[in-house]
Amino acid sequence: CEILSSLPLQMSLYFNVYFFPFWWLITVAILYLKYPVLSDYYKFILVTIMILVSLTELIRLYLGYVGNLLEKVPELAGFWLLTLLPQLPVILFLLFNEGLKIHSLERAVHIVFAAFLSFQVVAAFFTLKRMVNTLAARFRLTEFHRLEEQRPGPGIYSPATGSSS
Repeated sequence: CEILSSLPLQMSLYFNVYFFPFWWLITVAILYLKYPVLSDYYKFILVTIMILVSLTELIRLYLGYVGNLLEKVPELAGFWLLTLLPQLPVILFLLFNEGLKIHSLERAVHIVFAAFLSFQVVAAFFTLKRMVNTLAARFRLTEFHRLEEQRPGPGIYSPATGSSS
């Protein structure tokens, strides 16, 4: 029984669990400070992003832990998709959109968060690939053994040939 979970991915998830509240507090504090000077549509966008990122991150980290540690492909695939689609583009938007009047501390925590997400996308992809290939090989071997057990052995009368082997 080969272990399919990824230690680098798990370490990244572990540190991300502790970094996310730190990122959230700094982002909310800086949003509170710059909120009066932002335009109305950026106010709406940033509040929506904070709600979206908060909810998605909790689900994403749970799926990552379960998918990686318990070697469950659907959960790990969900983690990979949630990392790739909503989280990474949103953090890159927060990092590179100059209309948001980005503070230097905010930029620093966004860079660290984007680095976590980028690493996790790559690590989860290769872990998923290895898990799927190994589980597919196990399935093929199980099916092969099941078919061999159903096949009549030597010396047993075979109705197809009309004689015993």
